[in-house]
Amino acid sequence: MLKPQVVAVGGGHGLAATIRAVRRYAGRTTAVVATADDGGSTGRLRDAMALPAPGDVRHCLVAMAGNDSGGDAAPLVDALEYRFDGTDVAGHALGNLLLAGLTAVTGDFVAAVDEASRLVGLDPDVARVLPATAEPVVLRATVAGVRGGELTGQVAISRAGGIERVAVEPGGARAPAAAVEALVDADQIVLGPGSLFTSVLAAAVVGELRQALADSRGRLVYVCNLRAEGTETFGYDVADHVAALRRHGIEPDVVVTHAGGLPLGDLGQPGAGTAIEVVRADVVHPGGLAHDSAKLAGVLSELVP
Repeated sequence: MLKPQVVAVGGGHGLAATIRAVRRYAGRTTAVVATADDGGSTGRLRDAMALPAPGDVRHCLVAMAGNDSGGDAAPLVDALEYRFDGTDVAGHALGNLLLAGLTAVTGDFVAAVDEASRLVGLDPDVARVLPATAEPVVLRATVAGVRGGELTGQVAISRAGGIERVAVEPGGARAPAAAVEALVDADQIVLGPGSLFTSVLAAAVVGELRQALADSRGRLVYVCNLRAEGTETFGYDVADHVAALRRHGIEPDVVVTHAGGLPLGDLGQPGAGTAIEVVRADVVHPGGLAHDSAKLAGVLSELVP
């Protein structure tokens, strides 16, 4: 039996956990990573060099490489997360600097990510990391109770409550063709876990990606967070997460939620047009603070069509 083609979409540490899970059962794994972050080392490099956000891409390269790098590449995988201190590049992660430098040399962020992937030993026929956009984008949100009704910038949005919608600007920002193709051809697509508006939707609302999600033959699985996150999703239950996805034109087939996590809320009645399949399972790391990749792999592998 052929192993499935699986695409993971989102950003940050949540997407890294999903990548580690998916690589346990997929024949081909593609990560499509949000590129709107404007904080920390990433924000400084974006301001200086006008490139898509490298930070979440770096996290995903490390997660995707896992044990694949081996040999001579293994120290480089570890070093990508090294953050300088007490120097002219204090606060920067080596992986961010590498991606910025490769972008400057190649003139293309997607090519830079592919070259970094080669350096850490990834086989592009088996595992690939792709940015959600090939050009810089800014995240914008419609927020209730904010003067003017809008906020701009991922960091500012992550600190807000009452978020209604998010979008990337420019609105016509292109997604890499390979990301669109991977989504359309996927057997399974996994959204999340991660910050709902500033990681998951920050990637999924890119126009070409949202259309590819709708056109895909694959089963769309949303992995819900373990708990409400700061102010961004304060008070949300699982149904609120699903409703937010639907407001953005994204219709998951299944939602996976930790058995002891967020309350379900009103997810509709079986057979109703708004109902959604729910899988409640133990997917948490023994420490209780993050998803366990091995447990998550066991659940997700059973949801492949």
